[in-house]
Amino acid sequence: MSSNVWGYLPDSGYRAGAALVGYSVEAVDGSIGKVDKHSDEVDSAHLVVDTGPWILGRRVVLPAGTVTGIDRDEEKVYVGRTRQEIKDAPSFEGDEHASSADYLHQVGVYFGGFPLV
Repeated sequence: MSSNVWGYLPDSGYRAGAALVGYSVEAVDGSIGKVDKHSDEVDSAHLVVDTGPWILGRRVVLPAGTVTGIDRDEEKVYVGRTRQEIKDAPSFEGDEHASSADYLHQVGVYFGGFPLV
């Protein structure tokens, strides 16, 4: 298993080039929103999730290493974090954050490596 939170876990079901935009996102304790954007860049793969009204329309960045499973039939992405952990994640201010090394470092430190399986 890789220690890089920015890469998909081998058993997550992710396939390079997969289109995940629009998939529902499920935390370990319930739904958190939908994938708004997706990046599969090496060492910075992540999802931008639109939480909708759940946390006032906020968007959050989830590193690819938090993804525990992908169900293509149901169009769902499962992440190994709780709703509260996701709610408390570093604030995502806009698309410029997704390419900011400082912001991505802050998110990587917050999520700390591996999903809670």
